[in-house]
Amino acid sequence: WQTETGGHVITPLPGATPLVPGSCTLPFPGIDAAIVDEAGHEVPWGTGGLLVIKKPWPSMIRTIWGDPERFKKSYYPEELGGKVYLAGDGAIRDKTTGYFTIMGRIDDVLSVSGHRLGTMEIESSLVSNPLVAEAAVVGKPHEIKGESIVAYVVLKGKRPEGEEAKTIVSQLREWVGKEIGPIAKPDDIRFGDNLPKTRSGKIMRRLLRSLAKGEEITSDISTLDNPSILEQLKQTIQ
Repeated sequence: WQTETGGHVITPLPGATPLVPGSCTLPFPGIDAAIVDEAGHEVPWGTGGLLVIKKPWPSMIRTIWGDPERFKKSYYPEELGGKVYLAGDGAIRDKTTGYFTIMGRIDDVLSVSGHRLGTMEIESSLVSNPLVAEAAVVGKPHEIKGESIVAYVVLKGKRPEGEEAKTIVSQLREWVGKEIGPIAKPDDIRFGDNLPKTRSGKIMRRLLRSLAKGEEITSDISTLDNPSILEQLKQTIQ
């Protein structure tokens, strides 16, 4: 749910919806949610994209006081046809169940060698690889490129180590290069059994940014559900 939606829009129904960790499951009755590409076309299940709602619902936001044009540009952008509500999040649907998983805000943008790259786009590419269950991407300051790309990856199998990890890193970098372009290849890929999340399932990206920079975690982590995962995610694959 968002303030703008006025209530839950994608949510399990207690006692009726089987739960999956990290997934908000299915749209609430009456909510026509979908995932589209940057041209507004729906993407296949298993492919990441932009979360939208295609039809009106009773509690929806109707305007921004004194600025209706900003309302249209922010929530009903012409790039998507001007008729669907843009939630501002990237999401993906499970290939089998159709369950929705929120991947992060679409306004997280990296500047790499003069190119603007959305973290969601790189995450979507990684998650589309058959080996990958989950991914989060952040930027790290770089003297020459401006920012380098750091990817935190959870595989569908066990966490790899040693030569196996090096092989998978190479495979994933090539995968992203083919999907998006060489400029989007992650400079650093780290593996974990999970990603640092709050108890409500939100990825704590500020912690990932600190880890990418090699900073000590001094901020409050009382809401972190799995603090032990931080040690794993400090490790880079050489």
